[in-house]
Amino acid sequence: MRVEFSLQQLEFFLVILMRIAGFVYTAPFFGLRNVPYRVKIGFSVLTAIIMFNVLPYERLEYTGVIGFALLVAGETLAGVVLGFFANIVYQILGFAGQMMDLEIGFSMVNEMDPVTSAQVTVSGNFYSYAVMLLLMITYMHHYLLEALVDSFTAVPIGTVSFNPLIYNVAAKFMGEYFILAFRIILPIFAAMLIVNTVLAILAKVAPQMSLFVIGIQLKVLVGLAVMIIMIQMLPGIGELIFGKMMEIMKDAIAYF
Repeated sequence: MRVEFSLQQLEFFLVILMRIAGFVYTAPFFGLRNVPYRVKIGFSVLTAIIMFNVLPYERLEYTGVIGFALLVAGETLAGVVLGFFANIVYQILGFAGQMMDLEIGFSMVNEMDPVTSAQVTVSGNFYSYAVMLLLMITYMHHYLLEALVDSFTAVPIGTVSFNPLIYNVAAKFMGEYFILAFRIILPIFAAMLIVNTVLAILAKVAPQMSLFVIGIQLKVLVGLAVMIIMIQMLPGIGELIFGKMMEIMKDAIAYF
């Protein structure tokens, strides 16, 4: 079987590929550092082939090599921005785990995360992988791909033009970043507040007691007990994170 396509169709395919590759490289789940680059490249090419056969072909309008380079750069940046915004929402879990360990007393217990190659706390790593597992079980990664596919409809190929006011999306989200993280750790924060209140009362009633030693052990035991209870909240946490991902990606597309 002989397949023929014109140079213009090849350019159209390459532009589609660059937007998808930019998204795959930066998005959560797809852009994990421990995922081999061959897998990312192969997945991007396969998805681009499917999109090339689905999207209506339109001749790209550009002037010279520089014009085509700017066109490719714009499409790549569009995919990178969408993946980046989804990824920073996912990083809420790491920040929430860091604050959680600060309350419990695990803040000095750090470990190397092979995904980000950064020092993370135990609780942050636990919640990150737990929500990632929920993402795979509930097929939420399909919704991330669906958002990418919908971006081709909202912003057709060759029409990407970034609005300088796109920083408003990040500025608005940073105001919600700490609120969302605090909502996740609210049970731990409430439990530690009660423990600290009890320890303060004991310090007044029985000052001869070594509350420093007792307080450390008590915080760890109470914190672990509350974390076990909070496992039932993981589906709600995952829904909160995924919903915010979709929201921020839609807001970002509006500025393309």
